Amino acid sequence: MDSAAKTALIIGVFFLTFMLNMPFGYLRGKTKKFSFKWFLYIHLSIPFVLLARILSNIDMTYIPLFVLAAVMGQVWGGKLEFKS
Repeated sequence: MDSAAKTALIIGVFFLTFMLNMPFGYLRGKTKKFSFKWFLYIHLSIPFVLLARILSNIDMTYIPLFVLAAVMGQVWGGKLEFKS
């Protein structure tokens, strides 16, 4: 795999991780802190991100980057407010 393709895969999994965590961050922000649902919303995306990383053949050195994307998605999603 050439460098450009690898970079594109890493960026793609980064944004997938970010976007996947945004709705969970929104839901987490509406629940009681340290409750079961709060814990579940934080960790529910991990199997999907892990699967995307493995299927993309991205090595483990990029995991901190994906953790950053997950935290950013959780924080950003927790700040979302929808007007009805």
